[in-house]
Order: sequence, then C-alpha cells, then structure tokens
Amino acid sequence: MEITLRQENKNDFQSVFQLIEKAFEKEEYSDHKEQFLVERLRKSDAFIPELSIVAELDGKIVGYILFTKLKIKNDLNSFESLALAPVSVLPEFQGKGIGSKLILHGHEIAKDLGYKSVILLGHQDYYPRFGYELCEKYNIKMPFDVPAENCMVIALTEDGLKNVNGEVVYPSVFFE
Repeated sequence: MEITLRQENKNDFQSVFQLIEKAFEKEEYSDHKEQFLVERLRKSDAFIPELSIVAELDGKIVGYILFTKLKIKNDLNSFESLALAPVSVLPEFQGKGIGSKLILHGHEIAKDLGYKSVILLGHQDYYPRFGYELCEKYNIKMPFDVPAENCMVIALTEDGLKNVNGEVVYPSVFFE
C-alpha cells in the first residue's frame, strides 16, 4: 500500500469534507461537525497551509490531518503552540497506519516551521505511542471541562515545553 502525503490544495476541499464526515460518523465522543470546523479554520489566522495534509492512495484521498495555531498563556507569558484537530482516515482504511503516518509527518513539518509543541484532545490509548503526555504533567490546562486523560501535549524539540505552563487559548473559530 503506497501512501502519498502532501499539502492539501483547494481542489481537495470537497473530498476532505466528505472524508472527515465519514471518519467521524460513528465516533461516540464527537459532535459530528469536525468537517465544518476545518472549513472555518482554513479561513482563519490560525491556519497554516503546510500543516493541512492529505494522505492519498492511488489518487484517492484516504486521510487528512490539520494542525493550527494556538497559544498557552499564564500571568507572565504567552507561548506559541499548535492544535492537532482533526486527524481523519476513511473507515475502510483505518487500522492500516495512515493516521500514524499523518501525525509523524505533521510533527516533522511543524518542527521545520519552528513550532515546539502540539496540544490535542484525544483518545488516551492512541496518542501516547507518538510521545504525547498528559497536559497536567506540565500544568497546562484546557479552557473547558474535559477529562484530564484526554488532554495531551508533545514537545517537538528538546526542551520544547521547558517553563511552558498555563491555559490553552484556542482561536475563537473553534467555538463558532
């Protein structure tokens, strides 16, 4: 199975919309509106084109991942970081390593762009394999009430989370 990873372009938008819709269709902990969030994020200041990535198999888009800008703020400092949301793979291609490829590829691009960390809300059994740790270990708090085991962060560089703590500030587009 030869998967190609590349930056998303405008011609992919409809395929990506449908892919996200299908990928989250049966997800219990989803509002089933992730595809609309992606549309809003593309039009926002938080969007980074290089971090909107598709996975193709034989010319068909089978996976997608998006990393967007966010901040971690405390009383003294504000730190740039990224949100990983969403990672999506068509149901018939799940469990084949496509999501893993997208995550690892995204981490490399984010690191190359100078980002030092990524925050996500996700499944506590899936993301630790990539090096994600609980946000609470770094005294990083979410701005809403969610289980601590689902709030995770990864340092993309050595000391990428050194002295970083505070509350995650998502772009307002996340809440529209």
